[in-house]
Amino acid sequence: MSWKKELDRMLGNARAASFCAAQCSPALKKKILLDVAARMKKKTARLVSENKKDLAAAKTTGLSAAMIDRLTLTPERVKKMAEGVRAVAGLQDPIGSVQSQWKRPNGLKIQKVTVPLGVILMIYESRPNVTVECAALCLKSSNVAILRGGREAMASNRALVAIFKESLKYHKLPSCFVNLVTTTDYKAVDFLLSQEGRIDLVIPRGGEKLIRRVVAKSRIPVVKHYQGICHVYVDRKADIRKAVPIVLNAKLQRPGVCNAMETLLVHREIAGAFLPLAGVLLKKGGCEIRGDALTRRYIPWAKRAKADDYGCEFLEKILAVKVVKDLDEAIEHIETYGSRHTDAIVTEDPQAASAFKAKVDSSSVMINASTRFSDGFEYGFGAEIGISTDKIHARGPMGLEGLTSYKYIVEGNGHIRT
Repeated sequence: MSWKKELDRMLGNARAASFCAAQCSPALKKKILLDVAARMKKKTARLVSENKKDLAAAKTTGLSAAMIDRLTLTPERVKKMAEGVRAVAGLQDPIGSVQSQWKRPNGLKIQKVTVPLGVILMIYESRPNVTVECAALCLKSSNVAILRGGREAMASNRALVAIFKESLKYHKLPSCFVNLVTTTDYKAVDFLLSQEGRIDLVIPRGGEKLIRRVVAKSRIPVVKHYQGICHVYVDRKADIRKAVPIVLNAKLQRPGVCNAMETLLVHREIAGAFLPLAGVLLKKGGCEIRGDALTRRYIPWAKRAKADDYGCEFLEKILAVKVVKDLDEAIEHIETYGSRHTDAIVTEDPQAASAFKAKVDSSSVMINASTRFSDGFEYGFGAEIGISTDKIHARGPMGLEGLTSYKYIVEGNGHIRT
């Protein structure tokens, strides 16, 4: 069977299954997700073994260190993914909830009720955890998932999707609630992106090149963020005991992810006390610093920053640093070079924190916290379907709510309009 026929069949089954998914009871969906989590833990060794096949192939294709990190499954990461599925299972089921209701003067009763979107297409690179997060959130929100992961994670994704399908079959539901696109032909993506009416939403997760290509080709609404150019601003009234750990965590904990800090801004009044200390610890962590003249005064080994280092998503242990004269300059820098993803301020000054919150127009604004918390799991969503820097439909880390819409139920008693 050609990939086009295979995808055509998958889309037909997915659309039919979406009507069945919308009718699933909250209790049944919860039971399936708890079963999936248990099966994942039980099959940890197999999942890690299949992942090793992907890792072996990746090392022969020149995949970057950041991408290999995203691809890697360890027993601990499998455990964390299973915990994420359990967390999703325990969330309040959104489907069928009444968002608001009212009665008109003519007696009509109106309700605004939450409903699933239908069929969700995920296009992503290298990250098996996305497979699990998307499948779990789609099941919980009564949507059907079509997963198109990167070829570099094919063995891992097959094994993970198989677990979902096993559980669905065991609970006597269509296994096509969760679907994996197995063809690696790039034309297949273009075909999927043309299927308006059969797919309701596209969510790309990956590098800027991938996301821009999806947006350019898609005839279906796309939820997206192009880059994660995240800033941490250390204010003149920052507590250095807080600022140093926040900066180290934001840059070094996982430098290859979209909510890692890429630019550090430091108020000139605190730069002399903060930068030498932070610089030593960043260097110890293997981080290259590219700074302006004032930064290099306090961190002599830092490289001279080029103009395009500010506004660059490095996704590795490279950090752009700039000393600013005040809060306003920091906010102006973020407005100029940021991507409206996640930006943070470290300060003990309530007025500075308030101004930062009000003026920085990012999907997540952090006060005295690492940018790494900008994540659906950390926000209590159980898992994350993606991050949006748009303002329509969804913004910031997306959980269940981002996978729903609503309809109006209007109840009358023989009403006619005159």
